[in-house]
Amino acid sequence: MSVPQYRRVAAMALAAGLGLGLTACSTKSDGGGTTAAGTVTITVDCQPVGSQKELLENWNDDVAEFQRQNPDIVVKSVSVGEQCNNPPDFTARLAGGTVTDVFYGYMTDLQQVLDSGQAMDITELVTKETVPTWDSVDPALKEAFSDGGKLYAVPVKNYSMGLVYNKVLFQQAGLDVNNPPRTWPEVRAAAKKIAALGNGIAGYAEYSAGNTGGWHFTSLLYSQGGQILTPDGKKADFNNALGRQVLQNLKDMRYGDNSMGARQLLQWGDLLTNAGAGKVGMFVGAPDATQAIVSQFQGKFQDWAMGPLPGQDGQALGTLGGGEGYFFKKGLTPEQVEAGLKWIAYQKLTPGKGQFDYVRAKPQNYPVGLPQPLLFSNGSDAQKQELALRKANANVDTANFAAFEASPVPIKGEPRNAQAIYAVLDAAMSGVLTNPNANIDALLKTAEGKVNQLLATQS
Repeated sequence: MSVPQYRRVAAMALAAGLGLGLTACSTKSDGGGTTAAGTVTITVDCQPVGSQKELLENWNDDVAEFQRQNPDIVVKSVSVGEQCNNPPDFTARLAGGTVTDVFYGYMTDLQQVLDSGQAMDITELVTKETVPTWDSVDPALKEAFSDGGKLYAVPVKNYSMGLVYNKVLFQQAGLDVNNPPRTWPEVRAAAKKIAALGNGIAGYAEYSAGNTGGWHFTSLLYSQGGQILTPDGKKADFNNALGRQVLQNLKDMRYGDNSMGARQLLQWGDLLTNAGAGKVGMFVGAPDATQAIVSQFQGKFQDWAMGPLPGQDGQALGTLGGGEGYFFKKGLTPEQVEAGLKWIAYQKLTPGKGQFDYVRAKPQNYPVGLPQPLLFSNGSDAQKQELALRKANANVDTANFAAFEASPVPIKGEPRNAQAIYAVLDAAMSGVLTNPNANIDALLKTAEGKVNQLLATQS
C-alpha cells in the first residue's frame, strides 16, 4: 500500500507477518567509518522498538550473526521511532541532515531524497559479491530507485495490487473459488451474484475518501493500460477513454446493479472492517490486506484468496505497485557502502535469513505464506528458493494466492506528487459512487484541471 497512513499500516503489518519490524535500541547515530584496525562501522535505521520484544530480539540476533560472519563490520542500529513509517517525519530528517548511513525510504521518496542531496550513487558497488541475489531482484524495483541510469537505493519490500475475494461468499453465490474474475465485466457479473445474497453484503467494495479513492483509481487505470501523468510528469493523463472506463465500471456496479452496497466514502479501515465481518465479496488490495483483515478486523485467513488484478477485456495491462528500500548517505566510503550492502543482502534479500527466515517466524505465529514482499523476478533462482521455503513453513494456505502468483501483472509505480493527486481523484471516485447522476466527463475534467494546477506549482 502506498497512501502514507495506509502505507504505514501495510508496512507494519508486513513487518509483523515476516518476523521483522521497523524501529530500535539506540536512540541516536554515533556516526560510522573505518577504525584503525580496519573495522567498518555503519549506522542503520528502522530496527524494531523495545515494545516489540520478539521482533527486536530477532533483529538483534540477525545483527549478531551477521557480525559473526563478517567480523570486520559493525552494525549500529538507530531508532527513529515512527519516522520510518511517517513521510513528513522522514522529510524532516532529510532536511535536517540527520539520516543514518544506511537509511530507509519509500520508492516514492526517490525524488525528494535526490533533491535533498543526501543520496549516494551506488551503481558500481552493487555486485553479486555484495548482494548475491541481485540478479534475481525484479528489474522494475531497481528502476524505481534509479534516476538517469544511476542506482540510489536497494529495494527491500514490494507489493502489487490484485483482486482479494471472500471464498465463503463465492461458494454461497455459486462461484468457483479457484477461478476468480479475470476481467472487469466478470467482476461485475460476480458482484451481482454475491450482492444477491442480501444481508448487507457488497459484491464489490471500493475506496473513495482519505486519498484511498485516488490511490485505487490509479491502480484501476493501470489495469486499463493508462497512466496518471504524461511521461514527462508535467500534465495529467487520465481524462480520456481509459479514465472514463474506470469510472463507468464503478458507476455501473454501484447504480446499474446495486452490487456495491449503500455505504460509500470508505477509507482503508472502513472497507476492511466490513470485509472482516463477512460483508464484502471482492475488493482490490495487496496480499497483506488479508493479514490486516485477520489481525485487526477479526476475519479468518481461510476465508480469503487472491487473484490477479482484472483487465477490461483480458489480462490487466498493469497494476499499482510500490515498496521500500535503503538509501546510502552521500559521503560514505566505498567500504561503508559495501558493508551496508552486505547487511541489507543478509537481512532483506537472502531466502532463509532476516525477513525470509520462515523457520523462525512460523513458531512465533507470524503468518507465513503470503506472496509478499515480491522482490524476486518470477522464475529466478532466489524466487524459487523463497517460494519453496514459504510453502514448507506456511501456516497460511498458499493455495489461496496461487492464482495471483501464477499470473503476474506488470507493476507500475506511483505518480509524482502521488498523495496530492490522490486527494484530487478522491472526488471523482466519490462522485460516481454517491451520485447516480454523476457526469463522468465533468468529474475527470475537473480533476484534470486541479492536477495540472498542482503540477504547475511544483515545477
